[in-house]
Amino acid sequence: MRKMHTLEVCLFALSCTAWAQNAAPDAQTTGTAPTPAPAQAAATTPAPTTPPEKYPLTLGPVTFSGQVDGYFGLNFNHPSSDMNDLYNFDSRSDTPDINLAKITAQHDPDPLGFRFDLGFGKAFQIMHATETAPKFFDHVEQMFVSYKPKSAGGFEADFGQFVTSAGAEVIESKDNWNYSRSLLFSWAIPYYHFGLRTTMPIGSHFTAGFQLVNGWNDLSDNNSGKTLGFTGNVTEKKFTWSNTFYAGPENPNTTQGWREMYDTVLLLTPSDNANYYINYDYGHNAFPTAGAAVWQGIAGAAHFQLNSWFALAPRAEWFSDTNGFSTGTAQALKEVTLTAEGKVARGLLARLEYRDDWSNQKFFNRGSTPGLVKNQGTLILGVVAFMEPKH
Repeated sequence: MRKMHTLEVCLFALSCTAWAQNAAPDAQTTGTAPTPAPAQAAATTPAPTTPPEKYPLTLGPVTFSGQVDGYFGLNFNHPSSDMNDLYNFDSRSDTPDINLAKITAQHDPDPLGFRFDLGFGKAFQIMHATETAPKFFDHVEQMFVSYKPKSAGGFEADFGQFVTSAGAEVIESKDNWNYSRSLLFSWAIPYYHFGLRTTMPIGSHFTAGFQLVNGWNDLSDNNSGKTLGFTGNVTEKKFTWSNTFYAGPENPNTTQGWREMYDTVLLLTPSDNANYYINYDYGHNAFPTAGAAVWQGIAGAAHFQLNSWFALAPRAEWFSDTNGFSTGTAQALKEVTLTAEGKVARGLLARLEYRDDWSNQKFFNRGSTPGLVKNQGTLILGVVAFMEPKH
């Protein structure tokens, strides 16, 4: 791995700052999956005025935030590769490792803005595994400029590299309910895109979006075609329904054969202490000459905030890689996960997670000598230190 001494020093100082913020636990600052903020804000009576959020570090109109995410995992198969098969991004087993460490600089559009996420760790390595751009970009999660005219009714346009709109989970561990990523996040959808992204509110409960991007997980396109993206999100007080569709030529060095992917997420928020989601994905890739690959899956998860500092999050899913296009083996997979989360201090989360994966094929590595089995069990402790706004 390339050395980045300056960045590492900054991130170490960042983690120390977050660990030192020992304010009393607050349920609203614990890590959760993305929630429909506009729906939660809908109220007939104006709420009492609260002071604006202030980040620990600002430089003029630019705010800085960041996080350090590390883990130690035990794989009960004890594979000779020391890797958790099918995992993104906590893929190392039986040894401590850095999942993700990053610094974010951003300025909300007024009407111009930008965002830049720079970091390193296993997440960045896996995200950019197929990237052909210069090596510096292996350490970039997002880099885009934004334009949001005040007279355009909420319309916003972003240009550059940004994370995908698909999926129930995100790259940062603290913003998910579980520590490990689901099979759907890891194998059914892209991580990021490069190009144009637009969103436009239509009424008070619907937001539409259009994207024109190079493709999946690449800054430089692998052919002369472009991928189209369409998003439509319905936000109500007790639920959010998100829909994303990508379509375009994704086979390398040819525009023959298109890839289509549909992702839908129903997020239910009946109370502050109990939330649920259902995520379904379907993908189809036609090859230039003949044939096609198909993959699909469904996942369900819940998040129970038992008190101000402790939460439980179960997850279960099924994923079918009919042709082996995603995982390299034609197989049907299942997994169940149970995550216990504790807020140790302000800006410091700890998660203890048990997960079991099954396949209908002998896919998982086991033992010091070559051998494959149909299941894999893991126990992982993850710790995330992060900078968060103060009132």
